[in-house]
Amino acid sequence: MSRKPLAFAALAAMTMIPLAAIAQAGPYKIINTVKIGGDGGFDYVTADPDSRTLIVARSGAAGHIGFYNIDTLAQIGDIPGVSSHGGIIDTKTGHGFATSKPITMFDAKTFVVIKKIEVQGNPDGYLNDTVNHRFYDLSHSSPNITVIDDTDGSILTTIDIGGAPEQAVFDGKNKIYVDIEDKDAIAVIDATTMKMTGKYDLSSKGGGCAGLAMDTKNNILFAACRDKKNMIILSATDGKIITDLPIGNGCDGAIFNPATMEIFSSQGDSTLTVIKENSPSNFAVEQTVSTPRGAKTLTLDPKTNHIYLIAAEYGPMPAPPPAAVPATAPAAAASTAPAAPPAERPRGGRPPMIPGSFSIIVVGK
Repeated sequence: MSRKPLAFAALAAMTMIPLAAIAQAGPYKIINTVKIGGDGGFDYVTADPDSRTLIVARSGAAGHIGFYNIDTLAQIGDIPGVSSHGGIIDTKTGHGFATSKPITMFDAKTFVVIKKIEVQGNPDGYLNDTVNHRFYDLSHSSPNITVIDDTDGSILTTIDIGGAPEQAVFDGKNKIYVDIEDKDAIAVIDATTMKMTGKYDLSSKGGGCAGLAMDTKNNILFAACRDKKNMIILSATDGKIITDLPIGNGCDGAIFNPATMEIFSSQGDSTLTVIKENSPSNFAVEQTVSTPRGAKTLTLDPKTNHIYLIAAEYGPMPAPPPAAVPATAPAAAASTAPAAPPAERPRGGRPPMIPGSFSIIVVGK
């Protein structure tokens, strides 16, 4: 997840604009919203269709990992005392992993912690190689990638991709692709050797890519980028850029649904962009769905074709404290002295989350 400050104050101002003004009509809409509350920050949400489980990690002092039934959204488990960005399950081994520090390895059925795995860097994003059964921990700081064996939790290797990874995708065969947000590129990794074999340059069309999805059948990558608010579409074979299309502001995740041939990009500006792949060379923005502010990560349940997002409600940004005037200063001096500069808000500050407002949002037709 990007550590670039998200302009929540600006997003709050945008909510004053009717969503109808930025939404585009289409078949998708919010079909369910369930408030689950609880304290802690949040980042990723992950669907495990095999076990019908939705994984929602919370971070900070109140951090924990919540597990929910995808179909009912009833909570079915919890791992307390773990501050994490997100988690994923490997069906074959029955083990799950969460990007806490240290990495948390857990039993996918009982949600009991199996072990803690000490890693370097700062665990953030993640990917599971479902062929070789390896968990990829993505870190903005070095080492960028730590590869862990799904079976026993041993560290196999680390990979330096030369920049900050955001989202990764696996082609189901032998290639892993990782977008490098601060280098405007996509790293290509050989899944067998666990070594980077190349990079695709995206700088001619944009950068700051924070979402990555893939059509594995046609070998096409979809990089959702912040800088120009666009989706860069390119060949996974050679990195040749096919086209790019507009998306919303503040993207932080993308996913492809092979059943509908649609790409979804979630943005913090209250939009979910839906792009249709009409053919391997023809793409079009199909719809812009209105979503809650800050719902910038997503996951897909391929059984129902539903998209899941997470979000919370926020209060106003606290006003900076007034400039202090010395009590002993004469009135005349106080009136003629230069005004003290206003106190600055901390960089990256966010308005306070409204207690109990954290929710799971379901988008479907």
